Amino acid sequence: MSVDIKPYLQYLEKEKHIPKNEACEFITEAIKASVEKSNLAGQKIEVVANPDTGKLDAYAVFTVTDAVSDPLREMNPVMAITLDVYARVGDEVRRPIDVSELGRIAAKTTQQLLNQKFRKIEKDQVFKEYKDKVGDIVTGIVRRTERGNVVVELSSAEAVLTRAERCQGEEFRTGDRIRCLLKEIREDSQRGREFILSRADPNFVRRLLELEVAEIADKTVKIAAMARDPGYRTKIAVDSADPKVDPVGACVGARGARVRNIVKELNGEKIDIIRWHAAPLQLLEEAIRPAKPRNVHVDERNKLIHFEVNEDDMRIAIGSKGRNARLTSKLMGWRLDITKSLHVAESVEAQLGDKALRLAAQLQLSPELVAKFIGLGIESVGAFEGVTAEDFAGTDLTPDEIKLVLDAVTKAKASN
Repeated sequence: MSVDIKPYLQYLEKEKHIPKNEACEFITEAIKASVEKSNLAGQKIEVVANPDTGKLDAYAVFTVTDAVSDPLREMNPVMAITLDVYARVGDEVRRPIDVSELGRIAAKTTQQLLNQKFRKIEKDQVFKEYKDKVGDIVTGIVRRTERGNVVVELSSAEAVLTRAERCQGEEFRTGDRIRCLLKEIREDSQRGREFILSRADPNFVRRLLELEVAEIADKTVKIAAMARDPGYRTKIAVDSADPKVDPVGACVGARGARVRNIVKELNGEKIDIIRWHAAPLQLLEEAIRPAKPRNVHVDERNKLIHFEVNEDDMRIAIGSKGRNARLTSKLMGWRLDITKSLHVAESVEAQLGDKALRLAAQLQLSPELVAKFIGLGIESVGAFEGVTAEDFAGTDLTPDEIKLVLDAVTKAKASN
Protein backbone atom coordinates (compact mmCIF):
# COMPACT_ATOMS: atom_id res chain seq x y z
CA MET A 1 0.00 0.00 0.00
CA SER A 2 1.42 3.36 -1.07
CA VAL A 3 1.65 6.32 1.29
CA ASP A 4 1.41 9.86 -0.08
CA ILE A 5 4.26 11.94 1.41
CA LYS A 6 4.11 14.71 -1.20
CA PRO A 7 2.78 17.37 1.24
CA TYR A 8 5.61 16.50 3.64
CA LEU A 9 8.20 16.77 0.86
CA GLN A 10 6.78 20.14 -0.19
CA TYR A 11 6.95 21.36 3.40
CA LEU A 12 10.58 20.28 3.75
CA GLU A 13 11.53 21.93 0.47
CA LYS A 14 9.75 25.22 1.20
CA GLU A 15 10.36 25.65 4.94
CA LYS A 16 13.58 23.71 5.51
CA HIS A 17 15.13 24.21 2.05
CA ILE A 18 15.76 20.47 1.70
CA PRO A 19 15.48 19.20 -1.93
CA LYS A 20 12.88 16.47 -2.50
CA ASN A 21 15.51 13.95 -3.68
CA GLU A 22 17.52 14.35 -0.46
CA ALA A 23 14.39 14.23 1.69
CA CYS A 24 13.29 10.95 0.06
CA GLU A 25 16.70 9.41 0.78
CA PHE A 26 16.54 10.43 4.45
CA ILE A 27 12.99 9.12 4.86
CA THR A 28 13.75 5.72 3.33
CA GLU A 29 16.93 5.36 5.41
CA ALA A 30 15.05 6.24 8.59
CA ILE A 31 12.27 3.71 7.91
CA LYS A 32 14.81 0.96 7.20
CA ALA A 33 16.70 1.76 10.40
CA SER A 34 13.52 1.61 12.48
CA VAL A 35 12.59 -1.88 11.18
CA GLU A 36 14.95 -3.40 13.77
CA LYS A 37 12.58 -2.18 16.49
CA SER A 38 9.33 -3.15 14.73
CA ASN A 39 7.25 -6.32 14.47
CA LEU A 40 9.06 -6.92 11.16
CA ALA A 41 12.45 -7.25 12.83
CA GLY A 42 14.60 -9.84 11.07
CA GLN A 43 12.98 -9.34 7.67
CA LYS A 44 14.61 -7.70 4.68
CA ILE A 45 12.70 -4.49 4.03
CA GLU A 46 12.91 -2.36 0.91
CA VAL A 47 11.50 1.20 0.92
CA VAL A 48 11.03 3.22 -2.27
CA ALA A 49 10.03 6.90 -2.32
CA ASN A 50 9.31 8.80 -5.54
CA PRO A 51 10.26 12.52 -5.20
CA ASP A 52 8.08 13.51 -8.15
CA THR A 53 4.81 11.81 -7.22
CA GLY A 54 5.37 11.71 -3.46
CA LYS A 55 4.44 8.01 -3.31
CA LEU A 56 6.17 5.85 -0.73
CA ASP A 57 6.04 2.04 -1.00
CA ALA A 58 7.48 -0.59 1.34
CA TYR A 59 8.17 -4.25 0.60
CA ALA A 60 9.26 -7.35 2.47
CA VAL A 61 11.87 -9.08 0.27
CA PHE A 62 12.08 -12.92 0.17
CA THR A 63 14.43 -15.32 -1.60
CA VAL A 64 12.65 -18.18 -3.41
CA THR A 65 13.91 -21.59 -2.23
CA ASP A 66 12.72 -25.22 -2.14
CA ALA A 67 13.87 -25.67 1.45
CA VAL A 68 12.75 -22.77 3.62
CA SER A 69 14.96 -22.47 6.72
CA ASP A 70 14.27 -18.78 7.51
CA PRO A 71 10.60 -17.91 6.95
CA LEU A 72 11.35 -14.22 7.59
CA ARG A 73 13.62 -14.02 4.55
CA GLU A 74 12.79 -17.10 2.44
CA MET A 75 9.67 -18.32 0.61
CA ASN A 76 8.76 -21.55 -1.21
CA PRO A 77 7.97 -21.42 -4.96
CA VAL A 78 4.23 -22.01 -4.44
CA MET A 79 3.86 -18.91 -2.26
CA ALA A 80 6.23 -16.94 -4.47
CA ILE A 81 4.09 -17.48 -7.57
CA THR A 82 1.20 -15.69 -5.84
CA LEU A 83 3.37 -12.60 -5.77
CA ASP A 84 5.17 -13.03 -9.09
CA VAL A 85 4.03 -15.64 -11.63
CA TYR A 86 7.50 -15.65 -13.14
CA ALA A 87 9.30 -16.35 -9.87
CA ARG A 88 11.84 -19.18 -9.89
CA VAL A 89 14.11 -20.73 -7.28
CA GLY A 90 16.92 -18.28 -6.52
CA ASP A 91 14.89 -15.21 -7.45
CA GLU A 92 13.77 -12.48 -5.05
CA VAL A 93 10.10 -11.61 -4.66
CA ARG A 94 8.60 -8.59 -2.93
CA ARG A 95 5.49 -8.58 -0.81
CA PRO A 96 3.96 -5.11 -0.44
CA ILE A 97 3.46 -4.06 3.16
CA ASP A 98 1.62 -1.19 4.74
CA VAL A 99 4.02 1.22 6.42
CA SER A 100 1.60 1.26 9.36
CA GLU A 101 2.61 -2.38 9.96
CA LEU A 102 5.89 -1.10 11.35
CA GLY A 103 4.12 -0.44 14.61
CA ARG A 104 4.00 2.44 17.10
CA ILE A 105 7.59 2.06 18.38
CA ALA A 106 9.04 1.89 14.88
CA ALA A 107 6.99 4.90 13.79
CA LYS A 108 8.27 6.91 16.75
CA THR A 109 11.84 5.80 16.04
CA THR A 110 11.44 6.84 12.40
CA GLN A 111 10.22 10.28 13.42
CA GLN A 112 13.10 10.72 15.87
CA LEU A 113 15.67 9.73 13.24
CA LEU A 114 14.12 12.13 10.73
CA ASN A 115 14.07 14.99 13.24
CA GLN A 116 17.74 14.41 14.09
CA LYS A 117 18.68 14.37 10.43
CA PHE A 118 16.71 17.48 9.56
CA ARG A 119 18.08 19.38 12.58
CA LYS A 120 21.59 18.57 11.41
CA ILE A 121 20.74 19.74 7.89
CA GLU A 122 19.31 22.99 9.26
CA LYS A 123 22.43 23.61 11.34
CA ASP A 124 24.65 22.92 8.34
CA GLN A 125 22.60 25.36 6.26
CA VAL A 126 22.92 28.02 8.94
CA PHE A 127 26.68 27.43 9.11
CA LYS A 128 26.98 27.84 5.32
CA GLU A 129 24.98 31.06 5.54
CA TYR A 130 27.21 32.61 8.20
CA LYS A 131 30.68 31.11 7.65
CA ASP A 132 31.56 33.86 5.16
CA LYS A 133 30.23 36.56 7.52
CA VAL A 134 32.84 35.95 10.23
CA GLY A 135 34.54 39.30 10.77
CA ASP A 136 31.50 41.25 9.56
CA ILE A 137 28.77 43.12 11.43
CA VAL A 138 25.48 41.32 12.01
CA THR A 139 22.22 42.60 13.47
CA GLY A 140 20.06 40.65 15.90
CA ILE A 141 17.42 40.78 18.65
CA VAL A 142 18.26 40.12 22.30
CA ARG A 143 16.24 37.09 23.42
CA ARG A 144 17.51 36.31 26.92
CA THR A 145 20.46 36.40 29.31
CA GLU A 146 22.07 33.17 30.53
CA ARG A 147 24.73 33.29 33.26
CA GLY A 148 25.81 36.75 32.19
CA ASN A 149 25.88 35.90 28.47
CA VAL A 150 23.45 37.65 26.13
CA VAL A 151 21.70 35.31 23.66
CA VAL A 152 21.02 37.13 20.40
CA GLU A 153 18.69 35.87 17.67
CA LEU A 154 20.04 36.49 14.19
CA SER A 155 17.90 35.94 11.11
CA SER A 156 18.31 32.14 11.21
CA ALA A 157 20.64 31.39 14.12
CA GLU A 158 21.20 32.02 17.80
CA ALA A 159 24.46 33.69 18.80
CA VAL A 160 26.13 34.50 22.12
CA LEU A 161 27.55 37.82 23.29
CA THR A 162 29.64 36.99 26.36
CA ARG A 163 30.39 39.46 29.13
CA ALA A 164 34.05 39.50 28.06
CA GLU A 165 33.04 40.60 24.55
CA ARG A 166 30.87 43.48 25.77
CA CYS A 167 32.07 47.02 26.40
CA GLN A 168 32.33 48.33 29.94
CA GLY A 169 28.90 49.23 31.31
CA GLU A 170 26.88 47.75 28.42
CA GLU A 171 23.63 46.09 29.47
CA PHE A 172 20.89 44.81 27.17
CA ARG A 173 17.23 43.96 27.69
CA THR A 174 15.06 41.39 25.96
CA GLY A 175 13.82 42.77 22.67
CA ASP A 176 16.72 45.20 22.15
CA ARG A 177 18.00 45.36 18.59
CA ILE A 178 21.82 45.36 18.56
CA ARG A 179 24.70 45.24 16.11
CA CYS A 180 27.76 43.11 16.82
CA LEU A 181 30.81 41.70 15.12
CA LEU A 182 30.49 37.98 14.28
CA LYS A 183 33.85 37.11 15.79
CA GLU A 184 33.96 33.34 15.25
CA ILE A 185 31.95 30.16 14.81
CA ARG A 186 33.27 27.83 17.48
CA GLU A 187 33.00 24.05 17.25
CA ASP A 188 32.05 22.43 20.56
CA SER A 189 31.89 18.63 20.92
CA GLN A 190 29.00 18.82 23.42
CA ARG A 191 27.05 21.93 22.41
CA GLY A 192 27.74 21.83 18.69
CA ARG A 193 28.49 25.05 16.82
CA GLU A 194 28.47 28.30 18.78
CA PHE A 195 28.19 31.70 17.08
CA ILE A 196 30.34 34.10 19.11
CA LEU A 197 29.61 37.84 18.90
CA SER A 198 31.70 40.79 20.04
CA ARG A 199 31.29 44.51 20.61
CA ALA A 200 34.66 44.91 22.36
CA ASP A 201 36.87 43.73 19.49
CA PRO A 202 38.74 46.60 17.70
CA ASN A 203 37.50 45.20 14.38
CA PHE A 204 33.96 46.13 15.42
CA VAL A 205 34.96 49.80 15.21
CA ARG A 206 36.85 49.13 11.97
CA ARG A 207 33.74 47.59 10.36
CA LEU A 208 31.53 50.44 11.61
CA LEU A 209 33.89 52.91 9.95
CA GLU A 210 33.81 50.94 6.70
CA LEU A 211 30.00 51.05 6.74
CA GLU A 212 29.86 54.74 7.62
CA VAL A 213 32.76 56.12 5.55
CA ALA A 214 32.48 55.53 1.80
CA GLU A 215 36.14 56.49 1.28
CA ILE A 216 37.26 53.61 3.51
CA ALA A 217 34.93 51.17 1.77
CA ASP A 218 36.36 52.08 -1.65
CA LYS A 219 39.94 52.03 -0.24
CA THR A 220 40.65 55.70 -0.95
CA VAL A 221 41.24 56.06 2.79
CA LYS A 222 42.83 53.25 4.77
CA ILE A 223 43.05 52.56 8.49
CA ALA A 224 46.80 52.30 9.05
CA ALA A 225 46.71 51.58 12.79
CA MET A 226 44.16 51.23 15.57
CA ALA A 227 44.14 50.83 19.34
CA ARG A 228 41.07 50.42 21.54
CA ASP A 229 40.07 50.41 25.18
CA PRO A 230 36.47 49.13 24.83
CA GLY A 231 33.87 51.45 26.29
CA TYR A 232 36.31 54.30 26.89
CA ARG A 233 38.38 55.36 23.87
CA THR A 234 39.60 54.26 20.45
CA LYS A 235 42.54 55.81 18.60
CA ILE A 236 42.65 55.44 14.83
CA ALA A 237 45.41 56.55 12.44
CA VAL A 238 44.22 56.97 8.84
CA ASP A 239 46.01 57.60 5.57
CA SER A 240 44.85 58.53 2.07
CA ALA A 241 45.80 57.04 -1.27
CA ASP A 242 44.60 60.25 -2.95
CA PRO A 243 46.48 63.44 -1.96
CA LYS A 244 43.31 65.43 -2.66
CA VAL A 245 41.36 63.55 0.01
CA ASP A 246 41.79 64.51 3.66
CA PRO A 247 41.60 61.13 5.48
CA VAL A 248 40.70 62.63 8.86
CA GLY A 249 38.02 64.88 7.40
CA ALA A 250 36.53 61.99 5.44
CA CYS A 251 36.19 59.90 8.60
CA VAL A 252 34.84 62.70 10.77
CA GLY A 253 32.31 63.83 8.15
CA ALA A 254 30.48 67.10 7.76
CA ARG A 255 30.11 68.66 11.22
CA GLY A 256 31.28 65.39 12.71
CA ALA A 257 28.21 63.48 11.47
CA ARG A 258 30.01 60.26 10.52
CA VAL A 259 32.04 59.81 13.68
CA ARG A 260 29.04 60.92 15.77
CA ASN A 261 27.01 58.00 14.43
CA ILE A 262 29.77 55.58 15.48
CA VAL A 263 30.08 57.16 18.93
CA LYS A 264 26.31 56.75 19.35
CA GLU A 265 26.52 53.05 18.37
CA LEU A 266 29.32 52.62 20.94
CA ASN A 267 27.27 54.31 23.69
CA GLY A 268 29.52 57.35 24.00
CA GLU A 269 32.95 55.76 23.57
CA LYS A 270 35.42 58.48 22.49
CA ILE A 271 36.94 58.18 19.02
CA ASP A 272 40.24 59.92 18.21
CA ILE A 273 41.04 60.01 14.50
CA ILE A 274 44.50 61.24 13.48
CA ARG A 275 46.59 61.34 10.32
CA TRP A 276 49.04 58.48 9.89
CA HIS A 277 52.79 59.17 9.54
CA ALA A 278 55.46 56.55 8.94
CA ALA A 279 57.92 58.65 10.96
CA PRO A 280 57.40 57.78 14.66
CA LEU A 281 58.09 61.30 15.92
CA GLN A 282 55.49 62.84 13.62
CA LEU A 283 52.96 60.17 14.56
CA LEU A 284 53.69 60.79 18.24
CA GLU A 285 52.93 64.49 17.84
CA GLU A 286 49.62 63.70 16.15
CA ALA A 287 48.65 61.10 18.74
CA ILE A 288 49.11 63.19 21.91
CA ARG A 289 47.80 66.55 20.67
CA PRO A 290 47.20 69.11 22.07
CA ALA A 291 50.10 68.11 24.32
CA LYS A 292 53.54 68.75 22.78
CA PRO A 293 56.47 66.35 23.24
CA ARG A 294 59.83 67.96 24.13
CA ASN A 295 63.41 66.72 24.53
CA VAL A 296 62.58 63.58 22.59
CA HIS A 297 65.02 60.68 22.68
CA VAL A 298 64.46 57.68 20.39
CA ASP A 299 65.87 54.26 21.30
CA GLU A 300 65.58 52.34 18.03
CA ARG A 301 66.98 49.10 19.42
CA ASN A 302 64.43 48.81 22.23
CA LYS A 303 61.59 50.55 20.35
CA LEU A 304 61.38 53.12 23.16
CA ILE A 305 60.66 56.83 22.92
CA HIS A 306 61.45 59.01 25.92
CA PHE A 307 60.06 62.53 25.96
CA GLU A 308 58.96 65.28 28.26
CA VAL A 309 55.81 67.39 28.35
CA ASN A 310 54.98 70.57 30.19
CA GLU A 311 53.25 70.23 33.52
CA ASP A 312 50.01 71.56 32.04
CA ASP A 313 50.14 68.91 29.27
CA MET A 314 50.97 65.97 31.54
CA ARG A 315 47.35 65.11 32.25
CA ILE A 316 46.49 65.23 28.54
CA ALA A 317 49.44 63.05 27.49
CA ILE A 318 48.84 60.40 30.18
CA GLY A 319 45.03 60.47 30.14
CA SER A 320 42.60 59.10 32.71
CA LYS A 321 44.18 56.09 34.43
CA GLY A 322 46.98 56.18 31.83
CA ARG A 323 44.65 55.22 29.00
CA ASN A 324 45.82 57.82 26.49
CA ALA A 325 49.48 56.86 26.94
CA ARG A 326 48.68 53.13 26.65
CA LEU A 327 46.57 53.60 23.53
CA THR A 328 49.22 55.84 21.92
CA SER A 329 51.89 53.24 22.65
CA LYS A 330 49.76 50.46 21.18
CA LEU A 331 48.86 52.56 18.14
CA MET A 332 52.51 53.36 17.38
CA GLY A 333 54.01 50.01 18.31
CA TRP A 334 56.56 51.79 20.51
CA ARG A 335 56.95 51.91 24.29
CA LEU A 336 56.63 55.42 25.67
CA ASP A 337 58.42 56.94 28.65
CA ILE A 338 56.76 60.25 29.54
CA THR A 339 58.14 62.62 32.15
CA LYS A 340 57.31 66.16 33.23
CA SER A 341 59.57 68.92 31.98
CA LEU A 342 61.61 70.47 34.78
CA HIS A 343 63.13 73.10 32.53
CA VAL A 344 62.39 74.95 29.32
CA ALA A 345 62.96 72.49 26.53
CA GLU A 346 63.05 72.39 22.82
CA SER A 347 60.03 71.17 20.95
CA VAL A 348 60.28 68.40 18.39
CA GLU A 349 59.99 71.01 15.65
CA ALA A 350 62.89 73.00 17.08
CA GLN A 351 65.05 69.89 17.47
CA LEU A 352 64.37 68.82 13.92
CA GLY A 353 65.04 72.35 12.68
CA ASP A 354 68.51 72.62 14.26
CA LYS A 355 69.55 69.15 13.13
CA ALA A 356 68.16 69.77 9.68
CA LEU A 357 70.18 72.96 9.30
CA ARG A 358 73.42 71.21 10.27
CA LEU A 359 72.88 68.16 8.05
CA ALA A 360 71.57 70.29 5.17
CA ALA A 361 74.78 72.32 5.23
CA GLN A 362 76.84 69.13 4.95
CA LEU A 363 74.79 67.76 2.09
CA GLN A 364 74.18 71.12 0.42
CA LEU A 365 70.43 70.46 0.31
CA SER A 366 67.34 72.30 1.60
CA PRO A 367 66.63 71.97 5.34
CA GLU A 368 62.98 71.14 4.54
CA LEU A 369 64.00 68.04 2.57
CA VAL A 370 66.61 66.92 5.10
CA ALA A 371 64.09 67.38 7.95
CA LYS A 372 62.00 64.56 6.46
CA PHE A 373 64.91 62.13 6.91
CA ILE A 374 65.61 63.39 10.42
CA GLY A 375 61.99 62.68 11.25
CA LEU A 376 62.77 59.04 10.40
CA GLY A 377 65.65 59.02 12.91
CA ILE A 378 68.55 59.62 10.43
CA GLU A 379 70.36 62.60 11.91
CA SER A 380 73.88 62.45 10.45
CA VAL A 381 75.82 61.43 7.33
CA GLY A 382 77.14 58.40 9.21
CA ALA A 383 73.58 57.25 9.90
CA PHE A 384 73.14 56.64 6.16
CA GLU A 385 75.74 53.86 6.27
CA GLY A 386 74.29 50.73 4.61
CA VAL A 387 70.98 52.48 3.86
CA THR A 388 69.38 51.89 0.44
CA ALA A 389 66.35 53.32 -1.35
CA GLU A 390 64.35 50.19 -0.45
CA ASP A 391 64.68 51.05 3.25
CA PHE A 392 62.38 54.04 2.73
CA ALA A 393 59.52 52.03 1.22
CA GLY A 394 56.23 52.91 2.89
CA THR A 395 57.36 56.40 3.97
CA ASP A 396 56.09 59.75 2.71
CA LEU A 397 59.27 60.30 0.69
CA THR A 398 59.15 60.30 -3.11
CA PRO A 399 61.68 58.30 -5.20
CA ASP A 400 63.20 61.57 -6.48
CA GLU A 401 63.73 62.88 -2.93
CA ILE A 402 65.34 59.61 -1.82
CA LYS A 403 67.70 59.57 -4.83
CA LEU A 404 68.64 63.21 -4.37
CA VAL A 405 69.59 62.75 -0.72
CA LEU A 406 71.43 59.42 -1.22
CA ASP A 407 73.46 60.95 -4.07
CA ALA A 408 74.31 63.92 -1.84
CA VAL A 409 75.40 61.54 0.97
CA THR A 410 77.66 59.63 -1.44
CA LYS A 411 79.17 62.91 -2.62
CA ALA A 412 79.71 64.12 0.95
CA LYS A 413 81.45 60.89 1.94
CA ALA A 414 83.72 61.08 -1.13
CA SER A 415 84.78 64.66 -0.34
CA ASN A 416 85.81 63.59 3.12
